[in-house]
Amino acid sequence: MLNLLAKTLSLVFVVFGVSMIPPLGISLAMSDGTEITYIVLLVAALGLGLPAFIFEFPGSRPPRIRDGFIIVTMTWVGICAIGALPFIIISGLDPASALFESASGFTTTGSTTIVDLDLLPLSLLFYRQQIQWVGGIGVIVLAIALLPMLGIGGMDVLKAETTGPAKSDKLRPRLKHTAHAMWGIYFSITVMCALMYWLAGMPIFDAIAHSLSTVSTGGFSIHDESMAYYASPAIEAVAITFMLLGATSFILHYRAWAQRSVKPYGGNTEARLFVVSILVFSAIVAIALAWKAGDTSLHSMRLSVFEVVSVITSTGFGVADFTTWPLMLPSLLIFVSFVGGCSGSTAGGMKVIRFALMGKQAGIELARLVHPRIIRPLKLNGVVVPGSVIQSVWAFFTVYLVVFAILMLMLMWFGLDQVSAFGAIATCLNNLGPGLGEVASNFATVSPSVKLVCALACIMGRLEIFTVFVLCTPTYWRA
Repeated sequence: MLNLLAKTLSLVFVVFGVSMIPPLGISLAMSDGTEITYIVLLVAALGLGLPAFIFEFPGSRPPRIRDGFIIVTMTWVGICAIGALPFIIISGLDPASALFESASGFTTTGSTTIVDLDLLPLSLLFYRQQIQWVGGIGVIVLAIALLPMLGIGGMDVLKAETTGPAKSDKLRPRLKHTAHAMWGIYFSITVMCALMYWLAGMPIFDAIAHSLSTVSTGGFSIHDESMAYYASPAIEAVAITFMLLGATSFILHYRAWAQRSVKPYGGNTEARLFVVSILVFSAIVAIALAWKAGDTSLHSMRLSVFEVVSVITSTGFGVADFTTWPLMLPSLLIFVSFVGGCSGSTAGGMKVIRFALMGKQAGIELARLVHPRIIRPLKLNGVVVPGSVIQSVWAFFTVYLVVFAILMLMLMWFGLDQVSAFGAIATCLNNLGPGLGEVASNFATVSPSVKLVCALACIMGRLEIFTVFVLCTPTYWRA
């Protein structure tokens, strides 16, 4: 166990150390006076992390499947904790605020405790964008390669509806090859996103910075006004395109690339339902804006499509403050974030495929009320979904609601009103970004206790809840 812990912590230190290199280069180029901080953190992190890759504790046993839960949880908690250091040292945030900022970044949530972003050093702004990109690829590898091995990932559901050679735990025979394939796709999409932003009119630094948080569906911006800062339909179109790519399963991206065809997207139930959901919600929001706010139909459609895509992909970019919109629209968009993107993507939420399965199961149960003896298996794309997958989906939904209620009540205990507490937990557990009430724009004014609870919610939402929740059960520790 000691060797396992050492390896896990060493990975955290090495990843953090390497992440200091790009902001260090920017700091040296801009002469912003922060280079010493990055150098010290780089040397210290690599000095602590590299030896553990070489040193082996005597009598160490090979890791077991159950060790995966604690490895994954420790890695994410550790990287969020150590990632807070630049925010404390450079921007002067208190530890609770810095931890929340770091957790929000690495989990691609996008909520922030920082105001006046335009006044921060460019190196720190880039670091802030970069941790979302690192967290995004971590999420993909976690969802596609690791969580199915533990039997808790959303990819179990995607695997159940897949036929033929693709019906396997991994895209490639080995975990290392799977990770390499995902890195290549993820990096390529990011480069394309940066190029398109630049061609659409963004300055080169802004284009690179925003590509990191767009493809990762993180939502951090280098401006307080987010995408509204540019007031450009072309830039918004690029953002919509790459938010959708980031929120679509990277297994589908891989298949489309391997087959040189877009057919894998059209043939996937989850992807089709994802697009239909966006169209339906966008139409509802556009009609409500045009009718109640007196907005023009074209402008209301532009706002509605951007905000719906931003919310359902859990990115959180904004071209308007939807919390001030009329009628039920603010609450509707928060509820949309519960749906989330596709499994095996960087998006948060409960994932489209789970709602598809629950909807189909509900239809079967309604049919049984009329025909009690009916036998109707649940199918996706003509393939019968195993009962174990259906049970895991309902178990996830139940645990999700219980965790949501507990965390929301904790925030109310710490002084938040009901609307703000609901919005805070919804945005953090769904890895969205904007909330409601006091946390509609940022978390700067909430108490340290609220920030710590919300940081935990970010991590739990990113790890599909079960990964962290199982560590709190006596069964895990007795096994």
